[in-house]
Amino acid sequence: MANITTEQIKELRDNTGLSIMQCKKALEETAGDMGKAIVLLQKKGAGIAAKKADRTLGAGCVASYVHTNGNIASLVELLCETDFVAKNEEFKALAYNIAMQAAATNPTYLKMSDIPEAVRKEAEEVFAKEVEGKPADMKAKILEGKTNSYFKEKVLMEQEYIKNPEVTITGLIEGFIQKFGERTEVGRFVRFGVGQK
Repeated sequence: MANITTEQIKELRDNTGLSIMQCKKALEETAGDMGKAIVLLQKKGAGIAAKKADRTLGAGCVASYVHTNGNIASLVELLCETDFVAKNEEFKALAYNIAMQAAATNPTYLKMSDIPEAVRKEAEEVFAKEVEGKPADMKAKILEGKTNSYFKEKVLMEQEYIKNPEVTITGLIEGFIQKFGERTEVGRFVRFGVGQK
């Protein structure tokens, strides 16, 4: 077993915001490898989020972001289970950062499941031409990959976080769930741009 130092634990805690015990366990499981420990904590965060998926969202906040030029703004409703978490400054900061993401990237949909079937079919038809001549067993997989990649930029929850492209908005929220132990999700968002519809 690797000898884990308090400096390593502190560094991981500073990077993730998670508890000392979670960071220590992750470092022990990965023999002190910081990169692997971060990946392990993100993986565990997704599992924790999945376990809390059926909990009731009874609290939250609405955050706004207005770009410095005053021409672009967004509102995001971030939901959680309790007022205790909703009033936490880190929760409010998370909502603000997601509002900034929406203003910067102009997503069309919140989740992949929000994409209308007709829109998905249109995209698949376009990409179907690109996979012509490929082996039959590979066509479906390539088509699915191209379609998902295309919509990833248009779906807020699938986008890479503008402040850290190594994590998606979903991953950002999963990290928060792991830290605070409450189901958290974006309820809805809206983006405004002067002269844009």
